[in-house]
Amino acid sequence: MATAPPPIRTTVGNLCLGSAPDSWGVWFPEDEHQVPYTRFLDELVQAGYEWLELGPYGYLPTDPQRLKAELDARGLKVSGGTAFGALHRPEAWDEMLAHVRQVAALTAAAGAHHLVFIPPMYRDEKTGAFTESPELTAEQWAGFGRAADRLGKLLLEEYDVRLVVHPHADSHIQTQAEIERLLNESDGRYTNLCLDTGHVAYGGGDNLDLIRRFGERVGYVHIKQMDPEILAQVAAEDLSFGEAVKRGVCVSPPAGVPDPAEVVGELAKLDAELFVIVEQDLYPCAPEVPLPIAVGTREYLAGCGLSGTRRPNIDR
Repeated sequence: MATAPPPIRTTVGNLCLGSAPDSWGVWFPEDEHQVPYTRFLDELVQAGYEWLELGPYGYLPTDPQRLKAELDARGLKVSGGTAFGALHRPEAWDEMLAHVRQVAALTAAAGAHHLVFIPPMYRDEKTGAFTESPELTAEQWAGFGRAADRLGKLLLEEYDVRLVVHPHADSHIQTQAEIERLLNESDGRYTNLCLDTGHVAYGGGDNLDLIRRFGERVGYVHIKQMDPEILAQVAAEDLSFGEAVKRGVCVSPPAGVPDPAEVVGELAKLDAELFVIVEQDLYPCAPEVPLPIAVGTREYLAGCGLSGTRRPNIDR
């Protein structure tokens, strides 16, 4: 009787590189400052990527057959879906879940098994105005982990999709203390971490420490770097994340923090196969800006051992 082939491994051993619409300046389903999705997909291929995250729901086609046709025509594959929603607002659960179900259904139809869940920002992306308090109340925190597990359990059981919560600047999951609290108050069977290296650095956290201490909870990775000088301006001038991005807070490797080579080195030690998705926030940017940045980033990360030619053997 023939034995099963060994799991397909990537160059580093457990990491598979991809990119996302965010690296092409895409933050919204529709926006006059964003390139058409066909240009994004074409340039993704030109830049040498095979894997992509879906980005904001509605930017790429939401009809599964149309999406499949667009991706198949270019030899592209999906690593995961992206959804935004609040876990601290019980009154908005039904509305949030309806959106997440749409994303999960499209993600599963595309053959992917991760849903990157991004908490809402408490400052407007475009104006910087505060839309709610930057601090959760004790009552809101008390239900946060349970709400994440409830959502994660539903996604796993109904769609075979794994919930990975994404820390984000100007959100209630931003600092390392907030990230750790979420992980400590949730169940690893249902809720895990999308480690966004840039947003962790933006919030003053230590990516290497998180990987070393919570490696079993890292289920997916966004890799990016932040400019320390602009991070200092954020603190000194109380800048919103949108303003920081306009000033160029996201930089190409090897510039900025954290050191991507060190991050890759720590991730390579984990006993799990992971997608590592490039996300360099560029909104808004001129249409000709993203492609050369994407090429240079892929080439640099390839030098760190990151490849995007094989699919990880997903188990979390």
